[in-house]
Amino acid sequence: MTGSSQTVQLYERLRTAVLSLDLLPGARVSERGIEGAYGASRTPTRAALVRLEAEGLVRREGRGWIVSPIDLDELRALGEFREAVEAAGVRLAVRLATDLDIAALRALVDASEAAVDEDEGVKTGSDFHLHLVQLSGNVFLVDAVQGSLTRLARTRWLQVRTAEARRVARSEHREIVDAVAARDAEQASLLLQGHIRDTNTRLLDLLADQSRTYRLNGLAVVGSR
Repeated sequence: MTGSSQTVQLYERLRTAVLSLDLLPGARVSERGIEGAYGASRTPTRAALVRLEAEGLVRREGRGWIVSPIDLDELRALGEFREAVEAAGVRLAVRLATDLDIAALRALVDASEAAVDEDEGVKTGSDFHLHLVQLSGNVFLVDAVQGSLTRLARTRWLQVRTAEARRVARSEHREIVDAVAARDAEQASLLLQGHIRDTNTRLLDLLADQSRTYRLNGLAVVGSR
């Protein structure tokens, strides 16, 4: 296996471990420990960690690394950023998307009814937001949304932890699609911003309520509410 392919494989395995919470926020990781656990050599290990650092999933601490804690201030800022970016994206989508594009988006929402757990709920929710912004035709908006969802992946499962929460999200997604189909950019933008704001507020409230000492079931949580 070449060094580059080993880096990619190790990066993907570590990224999955972080996003699935197999590696908990705040956990210390060492390059030597990763080398032993994953059978990787030194250079691909360092390269994989640097890639994860660029995504905000790990960070350096002293001479080692830690899995980035859940940061309440970052979550708040990401919510505000998503409102601005995705509102711009949906306005472009209203203008540029074809009827077939919108039908495909609606089918994606309908298919999300099959989501039966947190993992599927996070995936279908992310797929909706990405597909919607892709209809804008603007690669920079797509990259911005993709990056935001990556940073939120560890916590978004809290938003979809119940069947009722997934039903509410699906209902709000349908309303957004209806507004896009009606070519109502103002309504689509308002609905999307409200959806992002409400879900982010519920997440922040949940983390704050259950983590007054900045711990949540063993997860490192920092920031203020």
